Amino acid sequence: MLEALPKQVKKEADPYLSRFDAFERDGTSQPTWAASLRKAGISRFAEFGFPTLQDENWRFTNVAPIAKLPFHPVLERTAHGVKQETIEAFSFATLKSSRLVFVDGHFAPELSHVLPLPAGVQVMSLKAAMQLNLPALEKHLGRYAQIENNSFTALNTAFFTDGVFIHVQAGKTLPDPVQLIFVSTARENGATSHPRNLVIAEANSQLTLVETYASLGTEPTLTNAAIEFVIGENARVEHCKFQDEHLKAFHIGAIQAQLGKSANFISHSLALGALLSRNNINTVLGGEGIECVLNGLYIPKDNQTADHFMIVDHVKPHCNSHEYFNGILDDHARGVFHGRILVRQEAQKTDAKQTNKNLLLSDDATANTKPQLEIYADDVKCTHGATVGQLNEESIFYLRARGIGLETARRMLIHAFAGEIIDRIRCEPLREEVDKIVWDRLEANPHIS
Repeated sequence: MLEALPKQVKKEADPYLSRFDAFERDGTSQPTWAASLRKAGISRFAEFGFPTLQDENWRFTNVAPIAKLPFHPVLERTAHGVKQETIEAFSFATLKSSRLVFVDGHFAPELSHVLPLPAGVQVMSLKAAMQLNLPALEKHLGRYAQIENNSFTALNTAFFTDGVFIHVQAGKTLPDPVQLIFVSTARENGATSHPRNLVIAEANSQLTLVETYASLGTEPTLTNAAIEFVIGENARVEHCKFQDEHLKAFHIGAIQAQLGKSANFISHSLALGALLSRNNINTVLGGEGIECVLNGLYIPKDNQTADHFMIVDHVKPHCNSHEYFNGILDDHARGVFHGRILVRQEAQKTDAKQTNKNLLLSDDATANTKPQLEIYADDVKCTHGATVGQLNEESIFYLRARGIGLETARRMLIHAFAGEIIDRIRCEPLREEVDKIVWDRLEANPHIS
């Protein structure tokens, strides 16, 4: 097979294929379906390699630095030396929640705790669920996050070792949020983790999930994460992803949500860290009466790139989707937004709105934005728009005319701009903590004053 590949793709694929062969030989026993899933992932990656700037969906984001990293997947749990107090600094500490901690992609039970769960609710590491060979895994894992059009998801499918498995049965409510904290020790150049998460919320169930990605060391590393949501009829799910890794790290994330009839799904993506981050968000509105809200806030600085690529697929009629993404960019940072609303022929009475706004705090910052509508139905209400600019001088003048100093006025306007996204977080304790973190981060920015 490799002999037929283009030379450049073959060169890229060689170390990954070799490592996968060793992984398969040395790995623990796994169900037949899981082995097939992994082989499909590595085959897809071998066929296409990493995306390039010639790929339309990646033309604003260059992943060549990731391709040049030495590939050192962290496939075994090692002594990591991470302390409980370190985790507290990363977590939303005042949020009453179950907390599952993963270090370099591996579950750390000594740093985790799970609150008492109602009957009909399972929260455990994915590795433990696979050892039990739970039927829901074969039915759902890898069935939604597509490997055909995303090489990074293909790599994750080939090399994932752990993550979380959450299953909320029909009519059940998880009263407290679940926090997932993924920590990269970043002790080796090219160290790579592939967290994989599966969340199943059956009909009329409810849950809140918080993902945090952080790092300790400073070596260039890659976190390549994927999460699949399977949300049943009339279920309500709120999801918040908080990414704040160090300034040499690379982060690629895939969020795939399959939504059933009358489901309510809201997801917040907060990108504050990593040299390069890319979040691929795909939602399929597969039943009538669905409400889907996607929010994003990215605050890159220095030479960071924060990229959000999103597809909202309206399959059935009478569904609403709303996407709001705001970026605050400083220094030589780059913000990228590419959002696509797809309305299929059957999806009449669709109501879809998409907005991307970018605030540039530096003359050297750049925003690339491409909101997009693809509509095949004729009875719909769809809008999209994008703005790129600096702080409004009239607004600053208005505040100063009322006795507010220049520095305070700028801070108020920037915080209000971020607040447009933060205020949409429904879980109040989570919203308050996110607001404080973002405010502190903005306060430390010299360009605010």
